[in-house]
Amino acid sequence: MLVSEIMNTDIKTIKSSSTVRAAAIMMNKHRIGGLLVTKKNGLEGIITERDIMKNIVAQAKDSSKVLVKDIMRTELVVIEEDRTIEDAAKIMLEAGVKKLPVVKDKALVGIITSTDILAAQPKQIEIMSKILVFPKEKRPVAG
Repeated sequence: MLVSEIMNTDIKTIKSSSTVRAAAIMMNKHRIGGLLVTKKNGLEGIITERDIMKNIVAQAKDSSKVLVKDIMRTELVVIEEDRTIEDAAKIMLEAGVKKLPVVKDKALVGIITSTDILAAQPKQIEIMSKILVFPKEKRPVAG
């Protein structure tokens, strides 16, 4: 299965000059865990719930006074839309991220998350849940 088949094309973005509070409000409104930060000529970075927790909440900073550009991550890991979801999962694991911007010819076309990958693989989830629940000697026979 290809990334293009399961990626989300309704991309939520924010400008780096916005406040972290505005980013948090947007994430809550859309029930998402991160926003891509854009500028005129493309991607500039990403801000996630984890960034806000680490850099604002844990440090007791005022989110209405801190700008997105002050806490966003600029070293982005991206994936091309014609790669497999297995490739995406490997990239996420190696990079330690849960969200990958999807590009086509270097232009942003979507985003894929670890949740998207799990939702696309229900059979694998069923198998993994059995592995996690049953000790090896008590596992049901696959059928």
